[in-house]
Amino acid sequence: MTFEQFTQSLSLDTLPAELPVLLQALWYDGKGDWEAAHNIAQSREGTRGYDRLHAYLHRVEGDEWNAGYWYRRAGAKVFRGSLKEEWTELVHELLAGKEL
Repeated sequence: MTFEQFTQSLSLDTLPAELPVLLQALWYDGKGDWEAAHNIAQSREGTRGYDRLHAYLHRVEGDEWNAGYWYRRAGAKVFRGSLKEEWTELVHELLAGKEL
């Protein structure tokens, strides 16, 4: 799937089939369903990619302190760009098969 196909899928009512779980979370977030995305992030706490996603989601929530905690747990630098830039970067990395 390309980035363009992924973003176009946000117009669908249902999750695209066979989307990897971290991309599922970003799809839900892209649809404005923070709770569904957060549930995925919480489902495997202690796993680097899930913790990295968790950090981003707490930025979305506006909880910078909690986001910082999750960035540290993930061993990642705090993202300094916009939320849209971070979402885009995360989607690109996952679509490219990279680990977060």
